[in-house]
Amino acid sequence: MRPPPSAHDDQTADIIRLPVPRSIGVTSIERALLNRRSVREFSDESLTLSEISQLLWAAQGITDHEGLRSAPSAGALFPLELHLLSANITGLADGIYRYLPEEHELLTVAAGAYRQAMAHAAQGQDCVAGSAAILVFSAVFERTKKKYGERGVMYVHMEVGHAVENVYLQAVALDLGTVVVGSFKDDDVRKVVQAPRDQQPLALMPIGRPSGGNR
Repeated sequence: MRPPPSAHDDQTADIIRLPVPRSIGVTSIERALLNRRSVREFSDESLTLSEISQLLWAAQGITDHEGLRSAPSAGALFPLELHLLSANITGLADGIYRYLPEEHELLTVAAGAYRQAMAHAAQGQDCVAGSAAILVFSAVFERTKKKYGERGVMYVHMEVGHAVENVYLQAVALDLGTVVVGSFKDDDVRKVVQAPRDQQPLALMPIGRPSGGNR
């Protein structure tokens, strides 16, 4: 089931088609679980568009012909919205992008350098300021509450937990590092990604190549 259109749906906007994600890798799920850690220090190396494609697919990618996704969703209502902040990705200009799961594409929201603005929104955290990319998970709670009422809020929080753990495990498989950041100013994050008011930011995931520092 496809979620309602967002305010960013614009047929004249730039669309970036992502590389096809792979479904077979070299890292077992057991090895990924064993090695999963929160990484807060990153090197200056860039990420590739293929790596970003794989991470986005792990977070919210379509995994069957009925439109179901890599992370479970109560009632298949899919309240999550996923934005990418690109700061050091080979083949992708710096800027803000919205992930379109159905097409496995990126919709350009805004071009430019936004990493420092996001770091400021996240209380100046170094892991955000030093990352190559940042995933921003938000939710439109009404998509789930319309069926489940106030209990739907809990279901949305469960869902974002499923999605961020997928990203953690995929990052391990790609030899990348990430961490979930929950300390940020909601309105400032919303402003950076230019999301409408009905989207509630829930989590940031800065991503990069581990520098070998603190974990």
